[in-house]
Amino acid sequence: MPGRRTILCLASYFKGERFLQRCREENCHVILLTAQSLLGEPWPRAFIDELYGLPNFQDVRAMLNTVSFLARTRKIDRVVALDDFDVEIGANIREHLRMPGLGDSPARLYRDKLAMRVRARAVGVRIPDFTGIFNHDEVRAFLARVPAPWMLKPRSEASAIGIHKLHNADDVWRAIDGLGDNQSFHLLEQMVPGDLYHVDSITSDGKVAFSRPSRYRRPLFDVYHGGGVYATQTLPTNHPDFAPLVEVNRQLLTGFGYDRGASHTEFMKAHADGQFYFIETSCRVGGANTAEMVEAATGINLWSEWAKVEIDFDVPYVVPAQRNRHAGVILSLAKVEKPDTSAYTDPEIIERIDKKNHVGFVLAADDPAVLDRRLDEYVRRISEDFLAVVPASGRPVN
Repeated sequence: MPGRRTILCLASYFKGERFLQRCREENCHVILLTAQSLLGEPWPRAFIDELYGLPNFQDVRAMLNTVSFLARTRKIDRVVALDDFDVEIGANIREHLRMPGLGDSPARLYRDKLAMRVRARAVGVRIPDFTGIFNHDEVRAFLARVPAPWMLKPRSEASAIGIHKLHNADDVWRAIDGLGDNQSFHLLEQMVPGDLYHVDSITSDGKVAFSRPSRYRRPLFDVYHGGGVYATQTLPTNHPDFAPLVEVNRQLLTGFGYDRGASHTEFMKAHADGQFYFIETSCRVGGANTAEMVEAATGINLWSEWAKVEIDFDVPYVVPAQRNRHAGVILSLAKVEKPDTSAYTDPEIIERIDKKNHVGFVLAADDPAVLDRRLDEYVRRISEDFLAVVPASGRPVN
C-alpha cells in the first residue's frame, strides 16, 4: 500500500502486544513471526495483518529464506526483535536484506557481555574488572590481580542465566575445563557487592529522549539462584541517585551509538566506593512487567513509544507529557497454578499479574514512603502465602 510502512516483528516469546497495537494504530502493515508453539497465545490479532509460526528461531537459513520470500511481494521497512533472544536473528535479517538498524557487529553490543564491556571501557563508563577466556596466561594474571569472588558469565545470555560465583582459583579452572570448547563463549568478572539498579529508556536519533531509573530490592543473581521474591521500584526524581544514573545511562548509550529504540540497562552501586558500575544493557523493553511499572509511574508506555520511534524514523520524536508517581513490581513463583490473591485489596494495586504459577502485582502511590511500606509488607506476605522455589531454568522471567 503506497505510503504505508511495513514492520516485521520477531518474537520467540509472548510479549510486545502494545508495540504491535501502536504500529497498527499508526497505519503500519504489521507482520509477526513467532514460534509455532506460541501461535495459540492471545496475540492482539486485530492489530496484526500477517501472523506466521516457525518451528524455531535457531535455524538462521530457514529464517532468512522465510523473510526473503515475504519480501518478494512486500517492501519491509523495519525489522524489530521484540525479545532479547531475537536480537541476533534480527541483525542477520537486516544484514541479509541490507536494511537500516542494528547489523551483526553493532547488535553484539546488546547481547555479548564481553563486547559490551570492551565498548563501555572505551567510552569511559566504569565497569568491574574482567577478562575474556581465551589465553590462559591472561586468565591467570586476572586471578592474581583481582581478589575473589569472581563471576563466570556466558557472553550471550540474558539476566542471571548461567552465571556462577566462584571463590577460589581451583574452582575457576575446574569450571573453565568443564566448559571445553565453550569456554571462549564466557568471561570472568570481578564481583562488585552493591545495590543493583536499572534504567529504562527510549532513544531516538542517537539521543536518549526518555529514561527512568529504578532499584531492584535484591540483586537478580540472588533471586535467580537463591529463590525468593523479585521486586523493583522506580526512584523518586529527587533521589540522589536519580541524576547520576540518568547521566551514566546517557553516556553509555551514546557511546554505544544506539540510534533508536528501547533499552534496559543495569548498574551496580558498589558498597565499597558508592560509584556506579555498568553490568549489562539491551536493546529491548525490560521484562518482568517493567513496562507496566514505568507506565504507572510516568504515563509512558515503553512498548508504545518504542514503536513510535521505529515507525516515524524520519520525524523528530517528542516525548509525551509525563506524570510523576512512584511505582513498583513484585513477582514470585507460586506453589499453585492460579494463586488466589483476593486477600490483597490495598489501593496501591493497579494490576494483578496473571501468569501461570506466579503471583505478583504492579503497585503505584503518590507518596514513595507508602510504596516502600507496601512493598515491604508484600514481600513478607507473598513469601508466607505463595512462595515456591525451583532450580534455576534457562530463561529469565519475561
